[in-house]
Parts: sequence; C-alpha cells; structure tokens
Amino acid sequence: MTRVRESSDTFGPHLALIAVQILFGTWPIFGKVVLRSISASSLVSLRLTGAALAFALLQRKLTPLLKVPVKDLLLLVFCCILGVVGNQFLYVKGLSLTTAINSTLLSTTIPVFTLFVSILFGHDRLSPRRLLGIALAAGGVIYLVNPAHADLSPHTTAGNLLLVSNSLVYGIYIVISKTLFERYGALNVITWIFLVGSLVTVPVGIYSLRQENLAVFTTGMWLLIAFIIIFPTVGAYYLNAWALTKVPPSTVAIYIYLQPLIAFGFAPLLLGEEFNSRTIIAALLIFAGVAVVTKRGRSRAIREISEHPDALAH
Repeated sequence: MTRVRESSDTFGPHLALIAVQILFGTWPIFGKVVLRSISASSLVSLRLTGAALAFALLQRKLTPLLKVPVKDLLLLVFCCILGVVGNQFLYVKGLSLTTAINSTLLSTTIPVFTLFVSILFGHDRLSPRRLLGIALAAGGVIYLVNPAHADLSPHTTAGNLLLVSNSLVYGIYIVISKTLFERYGALNVITWIFLVGSLVTVPVGIYSLRQENLAVFTTGMWLLIAFIIIFPTVGAYYLNAWALTKVPPSTVAIYIYLQPLIAFGFAPLLLGEEFNSRTIIAALLIFAGVAVVTKRGRSRAIREISEHPDALAH
C-alpha cells in the first residue's frame, strides 16, 4: 500500500507538469489568432479576469485565506504581482518588441533563475546533477530553434531585456508561491492570486476594451478567448500550483523546456511541416535533461511525504 501511494504521489505531479506544458503550448497558437482582432492588453485583461471568475466559481469558499497572518497575505500579493500581473505584461510587451525565436531562446533562463532562487530559499540544493540536467535541456531548446536565426540587433534589446526580466520574475514566483500552496492548498491560493490580480487588470481591461470594435468580434473569437481562459490559464496554473506542493521548484521549472518541443510538435499538424534530425536530437537532449533533474526530485518528494505526511493534506 505504501509503495502504491508513493508511486501515485510522485508520478502524478510529473504527469500534471507535462499537461501544464501542453496547455501553455497552446496559448501562443490560439493567442496569435485572437491578437489579429484585439490588442495585447485587452487579451491579457480578459484572460486574467476570466480566470479569476472561473477560479472563484470552482473554489466557492474563499474565507480560509481571510484568517491568515498578515505576512502571508503580503506574500500572496507579492506572488500575484510577480506570477500573474508582472509575468503576463512583461511577456506580452517583450514579445511585441522582439522576435519569437528570441523569446524561445530567452525562456531557457527560467529554470536557471528558479534553481538559484530556490537554493537561496532552501527548497533545492546546488548539485552537478541538476546543473547537468538544466544544461542538457537548455541545449536541446537552443539547438531546436537554431540561435543563428536569433535577432540581436539594437531594436530588439528592449524586448529581450523585458523577456529576461520576465524569466527572473516567474522564477521567483515559482519558488515563493510553494510555501503558500503547501500551507493553504493550491486551489485556495491560486484563486486569491487571480482575484487580487484582477484588481489591476479590470481597470486596464475596461480602458483597453473601450478602444476595441467589439461589434466585429465573431462567435468563433469569443470561443477562442474562452478556450484560452479555461485551458492555458485556469487548467495550467492550477496544475502547476498543485505540482509545486509535491516536488521542488527546480523540478517544476525544468518542464518548461518541453514547451518549444510541443510547439514544434504541432507544426506537422498545423503547418504541414515534417520532423527532421534537428527536432529528434533536440527532443533527446530535452528529455534527457528533464530525466536527470526529475530523478532526484522524485526521491526528495518521497522523503518529504514520509517525514511530513500532513503537510500535503489539503
């Protein structure tokens, strides 16, 4: 019985993290379609506000977090600023000022930032195994997108800096939110993070949407916006939060390297492209890196569950 429970408790988070990357991988695809008819600020505001309402409906009871210590409330607000509001606006603005290839290459810094911040907070340990895993997976992503196609000209500098800032902000969010998710439950905390975030995004959204020609919005576009809210936002953020209660932050972050691979995987289906040797070699490097990092993450998760079984009971 113990072995079965350990297996499900350690295997489940990894399945959840794979699902997260698939869901996040659909966001740029459908987002680009919607952005043909709507501004970036309008889409971000609709996405975050819609997700806040969806989480509130799922959670229903929001009172548990009203009784938490002030320091945890401040931490929750900080998580909101970093992981939702700051992350979204830095990414969208940065992407608008640079290229998609630059964005993919710079995303390789997220697990690096996450690992070192996690070490500072005592969630992870610096080890050759983790560094090797991150290097292998990052190398796979860099090889996949071919850095020779990157645009490092002066006119992309501002966008590149914003994307690096986004990587650092999101890495810090992954680490500091772990404590709140473990202490108060993933659904409780992620609901409040989005509700607090909506206080910022609603005014921005109202102003932005007043500039849009809503009369030309088709039913199909509203369905795409609903898809973005439900799957790459509500589904992905919740599964990511739940996984953080089971495994170290660096393990959560390493799975980000699967996103470019997933995007390239959609290419044969959506664009008629074919897989080539570059895709296969990159896939092997990325999966090898993920395997190296998660192997240690699983053993530590088992120890945490056996030593503190009540910490994960939400």
